[in-house]
Amino acid sequence: MSGESTSVTRRVLLGGALASASAAALGARAEANEMATASEARSEAKPSEVQQSRIVLAKPISLADLPTPALLIDEAALERNLHKMAAHAANKKIGLRPHVKTHKCPLLAKQQLALGALGVCAAKVSEAEVMVDAGVGNVLITSPLASQDKFERVVALAKRAPGVQVVVDAASAVRAFDAAAAAAGMTLGVLIDIDTGTRRTGIAPGEPALALAREIARAKHLRFDGLQAYSGHVMHIVGREERKKKSLESLAGALDTRALLERSGIAVKSLTGGGTGTYDIDCDVPGMTDLQVGSYLFMDVQYRMVGDADGELFDTFEPSLTVLATAISQPVPQLITIDAGFKAFAHEPEAKPQFKDRAGLTYFYGGDEHGICAFTGEARTLALGEKAELIVSHCDPTVNLYDVYHVVRDGMVRELWPIPARGKSQ
Repeated sequence: MSGESTSVTRRVLLGGALASASAAALGARAEANEMATASEARSEAKPSEVQQSRIVLAKPISLADLPTPALLIDEAALERNLHKMAAHAANKKIGLRPHVKTHKCPLLAKQQLALGALGVCAAKVSEAEVMVDAGVGNVLITSPLASQDKFERVVALAKRAPGVQVVVDAASAVRAFDAAAAAAGMTLGVLIDIDTGTRRTGIAPGEPALALAREIARAKHLRFDGLQAYSGHVMHIVGREERKKKSLESLAGALDTRALLERSGIAVKSLTGGGTGTYDIDCDVPGMTDLQVGSYLFMDVQYRMVGDADGELFDTFEPSLTVLATAISQPVPQLITIDAGFKAFAHEPEAKPQFKDRAGLTYFYGGDEHGICAFTGEARTLALGEKAELIVSHCDPTVNLYDVYHVVRDGMVRELWPIPARGKSQ
């Protein structure tokens, strides 16, 4: 994959911001797996530089030797997913604005941009700050904000990176952003967040949205950049036809609002929305300019359960993200315990982790540190001390539990990719 590659000494790695991540990844094998050194100057790299850089292992590590639990990326599957979505968008002549809340990693954001994405989305201001710090400048913050510290942080960020945009759904936020932008001597791009039926954020479509657009037009330091219409409540509807029906229904108000604004003389540059669950539905909606896809690059059990155009399993995109775990105890013959529980996987009651390439095992959460796995057949397909990969239940919050990706190529861990937006919830 393209992107920056930084070789650093073990002294920097263990002394910098990735100390805990590298220690977990390498454990007692750190002495035997020195990081390749490009030059003595690299050894003086700042921690922030290390955080943003891929770390190439001079001696790859086998999965059998990797301490667990560990978050893995199958690089080949990841690349296929990235290219498949990029090709889909190009074929449909629609933009991509991938959501970094999924991967929280500037290295991956840059891969998406290199494949043609027009920008990225961030759920939180702190995620956007990580992206801008890493040189990813076109970031749409997709959650409305309501506190003075956030208004000022967004404006400060947009002054550094003019491609930063934010959504609004209240006149009070419009006035606050206008005042903050005036104080900073700059213009901020804003989009109106439309409630498509999720009833989580957004302003009602139609006249309320028009009134808010007029409020933005009166602001001297804001620029109206369009509408956001994200239908989060339809992404996991089982069955593509039902999902299509509900998605088109949810977007109808946003489309009517776009037409209303344009009849009122207000140009609507963009209509952004959609997601992995509706990537092949919303792309055909007239006026939709870009898709806020996120999970497609990793996939998870929750998404795989909803089905796609070809059947009950959504397997258009491959599971490229797994957690490696070790079988550590077997108190009774029909069960075996692994070292991966609530601290290793996001808890989704209806979508538990699933074993990859191991039949006859069903996972159950067994507490903070443990997963209880039941044998469903006569064969005992996992033994004490063995390691196994599990497809994660929900990729976004699972990634948020880890400091680093272990990148697997040809069956070996060959690189570490830091996750610097992990825990960025403000």
